[in-house]
Parts: sequence; structure tokens; C-alpha cells
Amino acid sequence: MTAPLAPAATATALALGDDALVLSHRLGEWAGHAPVLEEEVALANIALDLLGQARVLLSLAGDEDELAYLREERAFRNLQLVEQPNGDFAHTIARQLYFSTYQTVLYSQLASGDSTFAPLAAKAVKEVAYHQDHAEQWTLRLGDGTAESHERMQRGLDALWRFTGEMFQPVEGLDDADTSADTQGGSAGVDWAALRTTWTTSVTALIEKATLTVPTGPQEGAWAAGAGRKGLHTESFGPMLAEMQHLHRSHPGASW
Repeated sequence: MTAPLAPAATATALALGDDALVLSHRLGEWAGHAPVLEEEVALANIALDLLGQARVLLSLAGDEDELAYLREERAFRNLQLVEQPNGDFAHTIARQLYFSTYQTVLYSQLASGDSTFAPLAAKAVKEVAYHQDHAEQWTLRLGDGTAESHERMQRGLDALWRFTGEMFQPVEGLDDADTSADTQGGSAGVDWAALRTTWTTSVTALIEKATLTVPTGPQEGAWAAGAGRKGLHTESFGPMLAEMQHLHRSHPGASW
């Protein structure tokens, strides 16, 4: 970096980096537990892609290791969606469908700009397009499969729907598609209304193609929408974070 990021751009790097870091850890929890060996590899590869994104983004905001392993729960700015427990395989696929579709649309917008985040987005959008396709193919297979797979996929979509509204709340530093910029002068704005429309159209079409029903409840619970970005997390996040940070905190300053 030739110049430090403005506070708003730093907030953006933390929010997007935390999304990728937390979901990477959640997907890593499938190691040794995936339903088939092929999915063991696929989920691990998606987790590694997200970890790579997290490293780049967090390094823009500070020391990536300190940010990942030494922050307290309330300092994380990730979406509540990505911290949700894996549940069964269909639940994990529902979470991935919602989030990877969001990432694909978001990074496509960022890649077309000239901000600090444009190079990362241009590279990452190719990765997240694969993540989205993987989730879509499994949604189709489970939704249009057996009665049990259909029920499980529907249950996952329904359970996670309330967390999707938060994705469309503007991220600090990406508030305005016309005026948001970092210290290097590039526009980093996002058209959040267009993002929501594109996401909804894509997800709705896919769910219906899978012979499933688009959830009809509100896209946010009593305190869900926007809460993760403000450092408020759900009950499962604390134990997950303790597990993720345990080794680093147990051996401070250790080198390998």
C-alpha cells in the first residue's frame, strides 16, 4: 500500500474480510464429516478460497493474524448469516447459496470500479462464481431429489432466510455508489438496491427450479438485520471463535 486506507475503507476491509474468515472456518468444520469424499475436497477448496480473500482484506486493515486471532467477539463485523452452525448438509448448502450469490453480485460491482478493492474483487469474483454454482447444483439435486432431501433443503432455506436481510444493509465505506471513495481516489460505492434486486431474482429462480418454495417470512428477525456489522452476534459465534483462536492464544508469539 502506498497510502493508508481511510477509516471507512478500513471498515469495509474488516467487514468483508470477517465474512470470508468466519465462513471459511465454518466450512472447515466439515473436514472428516462431509457426506462423500468429493464434497470433502469441494468444501475444503471453497474454505481455502475464502481464507485467501480474508487474508488479503484483513491485511489491508492491519496485521491479519492479530485481527483474526486476538480480537474479541464484539470487534468482529461479519454478517450473522456466515456464523450460523453448519447443521446438516442441506443447511450448509442453503447458507452457501445465499452468501455466494451475494458475494458474486457484490464483487462484480466492486470489480467494475477503481477502488482499492477492485483488484481483489476482479480475482475473487471468479472464485465465488464457482462457489455459487456449487451451491446451486446441490440445491437442485436436493430440492428435486427424494422426499427427505427436499424437506431438508426447504428447512435449511427457511431457517436461514431471516439472516439474508442484513446482506443488503450498506457497509461503511460502500455506502454510496456515486460518492464513496478511499484515500487513493477510487470509487468504492455499491448500488445496494440493484444488489438486492439481482440477488433476489437469482435466488428465487434457482429455488423455484429446484421445486422448492421461496421463504415468505421477513428477511430479518427482531434484531438480526445489521447487527453483525455492529458487532452483535448470535449465540453460536462465541464458541466458534474460541475454537478458532485457541491455538494462537495458547502459544502467544510462537513460530512454526
